[in-house]
Amino acid sequence: MTNKSNPILQSISQWMQRNFSDPGAVSLFFTLLFGFLFIQYFGRFFLPVIISIVLAYLLLSIVRLLQDWRCPHLLSIIIVYVIFLGLFIYAFFGLIPLLWKQLSNLVQELPHAFANSQVWINELMSRYPKIFSASLMAHISTFFKSHVATIGQHVLQFSIATISNVVQVVLYLVLVPLLVFFFLKDSSEISTWFSQFLPKERGLVLGVWSEVKEKIGCYIRGRIWEILIVGFVSSVVFALLGLQYAVLLGSLVGVAVVVPYIGAIVATIPVVIVALMEWGLNAHFFYLIAAYTLIQILDANLIVPLLFSETMNLHPIVIILSVVIFGGLWGFWGVFFAIPLATLVAAVLHAWPKSA
Repeated sequence: MTNKSNPILQSISQWMQRNFSDPGAVSLFFTLLFGFLFIQYFGRFFLPVIISIVLAYLLLSIVRLLQDWRCPHLLSIIIVYVIFLGLFIYAFFGLIPLLWKQLSNLVQELPHAFANSQVWINELMSRYPKIFSASLMAHISTFFKSHVATIGQHVLQFSIATISNVVQVVLYLVLVPLLVFFFLKDSSEISTWFSQFLPKERGLVLGVWSEVKEKIGCYIRGRIWEILIVGFVSSVVFALLGLQYAVLLGSLVGVAVVVPYIGAIVATIPVVIVALMEWGLNAHFFYLIAAYTLIQILDANLIVPLLFSETMNLHPIVIILSVVIFGGLWGFWGVFFAIPLATLVAAVLHAWPKSA
């Protein structure tokens, strides 16, 4: 049986001919396939290298800025690296222990806070008996009494399991700063060495890369700045309003911006719960909600347009689908790079040779 006598095989053959007759398209396809398979099956082993490459790529823009100010190349690298190393050490030995302490205190205080919330629940029942019936509130109270301790234990166990691998922590503490320095120092030589492994017909590959690299760099820089700005402002505002665990909750709000649209909703839940446990429905609670809402509005309408004016030209449905798909594949890093990966897919579809 030949392709001419079988319409299905003929259609497949015509489709292959239309889309893979160009050698550049074949090179691009296999480059993307190899990259996907490598990250999928070996990404967790090379995660320190990937993190170091991303950090070095971000720091290189500052190195080039210093060079534009007539600072020697090696001196520029040393200045940028010393600043990076100082922030890296502070994050591991200053910020992370503080967050861990606040998380432990919050988990330990959950049973006590729940007992205090009974007063607030009884007040609601007396004010609105038709809405908050005694049987409903009794069921809710029983549920939380039986699960609040378990929830706290699960949170602590998850946190301990995440950070207790001493060998991995030491590996990251040593390898990431070291690799960042060499990637900064020898970036040109490494790029030249790596390019020899690209296909000979690399025109389409380089075209796609040139189209997306600036957007990816701007996105990653913008996202890190957004995390720092929103996290810092939220922590300061929470602390000024007297909310407990201000740094922990502010950091959570900052990290939540990694997930577009959904992150803000998820981060709101612990902020509201802690505020209710601490104050109930009084003026302090509504001041906090108003301030938190203002932060979210400024983030969505001021910070995001300023930082992502050139990179957020994707439909919200595409962004959400990218978060779901790449997050399911690669977890946190898939969520973080969801928009750059969606931009890469769009660039590939745009650059792919069109059939005549």
